[in-house]
Amino acid sequence: MTTIQNPPVAAGAREFVITRAFDAPPERVFEAWTDPKRLAQWWGPHTFTNPVCQLDVRPGGPYRIVMRSPEGVDYPLKGVYRAVVKPVRLEMTMDCSEHPAEWHDQVKPNRAKGEDNPAGEALMTVTFEKVDRGTRLAIRTRFESAEIRDAMVKMGMNEGWSQSLERLESLLKGAEEGPGATGTTSTAERPFIIARLIEAPRERVWKAWTEREHMQWWGPKGVSLEHAKLDFRPGGTFHYCMKTPDGHDMWGRWVLHEIAPPERLVFINSFSDEAGGITRHPMNANWPREVLSTVTFEERQGKTLLTVRWLPWNATELERKTFDGSHDSMRNGWTGTLDRLVEYLAQEQDANAQRKAA
Repeated sequence: MTTIQNPPVAAGAREFVITRAFDAPPERVFEAWTDPKRLAQWWGPHTFTNPVCQLDVRPGGPYRIVMRSPEGVDYPLKGVYRAVVKPVRLEMTMDCSEHPAEWHDQVKPNRAKGEDNPAGEALMTVTFEKVDRGTRLAIRTRFESAEIRDAMVKMGMNEGWSQSLERLESLLKGAEEGPGATGTTSTAERPFIIARLIEAPRERVWKAWTEREHMQWWGPKGVSLEHAKLDFRPGGTFHYCMKTPDGHDMWGRWVLHEIAPPERLVFINSFSDEAGGITRHPMNANWPREVLSTVTFEERQGKTLLTVRWLPWNATELERKTFDGSHDSMRNGWTGTLDRLVEYLAQEQDANAQRKAA
């Protein structure tokens, strides 16, 4: 997928436009938008699911999609197809009236009693343009007013669509060719993703990931951080040693690639040795030597939605298959690690409160 710079939006404009290029023909991209089984696999940000995806793809036909967040909150979306031109264009209305009240409060704070749908009805036009052997996808959404458009952008519409289109790219890469395709994702491209809604402000969670004095929580349950040296800059490293409950030392390192405070952290994670070199997993010789780690921090009304995304980096086919078959163990390990993060933040908050009271 290639990111195409979105056209500038004039002050007072009612539209939001986002474009992407995919290495897949328009027919396949169009199908991913119109087959309910496929659309359910990519629609919405990372970690969201779509337990309901009902599409009647014809002019005048209705659709209904229910997105579910990692916290179990449903965001229903419904509308009607205005135009269906295969594989060139889709035009559809968008009605978010069934979204939670808290969502509507963000669209229009202090909305009047009985004003149940302040976002109104939007019109989305999706075009599928053939370019070389791929497709240039353009999504143009027109809102009822510039104020609504601006509120949606402030609420993260650009990031939400960007993550959806990343998921669409993964689906297109793994989709089977020809009749009877299931649209399943290739195991070599399937990332490991885990998310946690943390009851702490984003700035505090960011510090816990990026300041040496706050990183003592790092590692699965039962281990202790015995050594940690952080050079926090793009190209810098975090070199650490964890001691396991049976007394063994386990070294690891990050190489920092991207730092965008307080929203995004990207690094390559590896097992290491005392000198800082790369080593194999001590218990699995087929584990990838390097893993690309992307951590995002999203503000959620004073809380933080933390999302960790892992993918093998510079890996062999065997290493990618090993990674793909280890999602359950990774989830167990990360669950324990995030439990320690939550415990640390709670203890830090209590300590700060005691210091203020003293």
